[in-house]
Amino acid sequence: MNTKVIMTASALLLAIPGLLFTFMPAEILLYFNQASAKPVELLIQISGALYVGFAMLNWMTRTSVIGGIYNKPTVVANFSHFFIAAMALIKIMMANTGLPAWLWSVTAVYTIFAICFGVLFMTSPAAKKEII
Repeated sequence: MNTKVIMTASALLLAIPGLLFTFMPAEILLYFNQASAKPVELLIQISGALYVGFAMLNWMTRTSVIGGIYNKPTVVANFSHFFIAAMALIKIMMANTGLPAWLWSVTAVYTIFAICFGVLFMTSPAAKKEII
């Protein structure tokens, strides 16, 4: 499994909403037809900071050896984030099948990343060599 691709893709995936949440909380509330309230805007900004922090972690470790015992905290943190979010999204999507297509896409992407980080958690990065 190419960990550089997974880490780079997850960094970009998390950086985009992270930056939007950090710098545009009122506009995000407006997009979802929600009343703008300072406490809610603050929570969105804090969520953005979490996303940006995760994005930076993934970006900085993208060239490191990952899997098995290597970078275990990074893999566990990413797996936890993507798995828990994927389960929450799947639960909502199954209960409300009429939700927008973009939310189905987000659910699929989160599920794919949860699987990828789950595989990284369970496998060793050591290359297997065939004997000829």
